Amino acid sequence: MKQIQLKRAKDESLRRFHPWVFSGAIQRIDKGIAEGDVVRVVNAEGEFMAIGHYQNGSIAVRVLTFSDESIDDSFWASRLQSALELRKALGLADAADTNAYRLVHGEGDSLPGLIVDIYDKTAVMQAHSIGMHVSRQRIAEQLMRVMDNRIAHVYYKSETTLPFMEPENGFLCGGSDSNIAMENGLKFGVDWLKGQKTGFFVDQRENRSLLEHYAHGRKVLNMFCYTGGFSFYAMRGGAELVHSVDSSAKAIELTNRNVELNFPADSRHQAYCEDAFKFLEQAGNNYDLVILDPPAFAKHRGALRNALKGYIRLNQKALQKIQAGGILFTFSCSQVVNKEQFQNALFTAAALARRKVRILHQLHQPADHPINIYHPEGEYLKGLVLYVE
Repeated sequence: MKQIQLKRAKDESLRRFHPWVFSGAIQRIDKGIAEGDVVRVVNAEGEFMAIGHYQNGSIAVRVLTFSDESIDDSFWASRLQSALELRKALGLADAADTNAYRLVHGEGDSLPGLIVDIYDKTAVMQAHSIGMHVSRQRIAEQLMRVMDNRIAHVYYKSETTLPFMEPENGFLCGGSDSNIAMENGLKFGVDWLKGQKTGFFVDQRENRSLLEHYAHGRKVLNMFCYTGGFSFYAMRGGAELVHSVDSSAKAIELTNRNVELNFPADSRHQAYCEDAFKFLEQAGNNYDLVILDPPAFAKHRGALRNALKGYIRLNQKALQKIQAGGILFTFSCSQVVNKEQFQNALFTAAALARRKVRILHQLHQPADHPINIYHPEGEYLKGLVLYVE
């Protein structure tokens, strides 16, 4: 196995089990190392530190293990089994009313660069590193073995996460046209062919369930609705009306299809293909339960300032429009925006809107999106539920 040597005093993060090696920490790279290769990392004195996938860029090595071991079929099977055991402990892997959950969450499951979401009998696998892309077939085969009869298909979907490589999406194992999954007894279609992420945002499962308890008798506005998850939970919760808004015509089509799966011919729901800011600007004070779940406003630190301005502007407009006694569910999935920064943005938005606001809940990603304690960057989803007087 080829080797990468660190500069002097650049091994401290690995001694703290942080799973990334940055390019600036590297002193020497063996000749012939290619992107996606498995490499040994040693410190300046030649002491073994870790094994991981090499890739050009700021994050040069994503650590697979801090033990000097082979990255073979038994390694992949062991890591996948560990991930499954956690989901079994959470009551997700074999739940009667839910067959959609995250099985592998990158660094949170000691598999940096790999995402696996389960939708009924199909696992959708996504690579965020070249190393995981190179290993995709071996991982898929071990995934089928570890999951046993829980899945029958593995679909690979990485064209948006590795666009510079132009990887081909498609089934690595099996093949199925069935794309209906279930979450807490509600059905939804998963567009793993062309949809965002792996086809559905399973990270909002618990927050959708919470919203259901607040929906009875309320007039609901679901902004950035994507596939309408919050919308059909609100309808089951007894909402008086539900309006779903997204700028994507494809998302609106998916939302209407999902609502119809659960509430056929229900006149309480209407969907609008419209820009969120434009819709809020034109909306009257008609809603007393509003959901703001936008895509990431900042994907790197250089965009942080503009992202915070965006969150302030969006939430200020919603707070100005929501009825007295209304409830606002508001989220950020931008990893570079921390909880304190997001809460400060909401504080500013409330002050600018001149509304009295109280925090009812502080929300986060669910347990099937675990955070490696040595990798706090894995905490990305944060949200607040606000009561607006």
